[in-house]
Amino acid sequence: MKPEIKIYGAERCHKTRYYKNYFTTIGLAYYFLDVEQNELYAEDLRKLYKTRQLNFPNITIGEKRLRNP
Repeated sequence: MKPEIKIYGAERCHKTRYYKNYFTTIGLAYYFLDVEQNELYAEDLRKLYKTRQLNFPNITIGEKRLRNP
């Protein structure tokens, strides 16, 4: 079973668009969570870090986190 991939980001962010395009190109399924359009997604991202900042893009793969890769 493949781990779930989530991209926390914003549509206006060039890095977010890059990773969305990359995962699509190589055929990996992912969930895009726009933290500027949905406050629940923003809150989920804040919970990942003690600073509670909205640093994006942020990619989670299962339990692993990649901040601003």
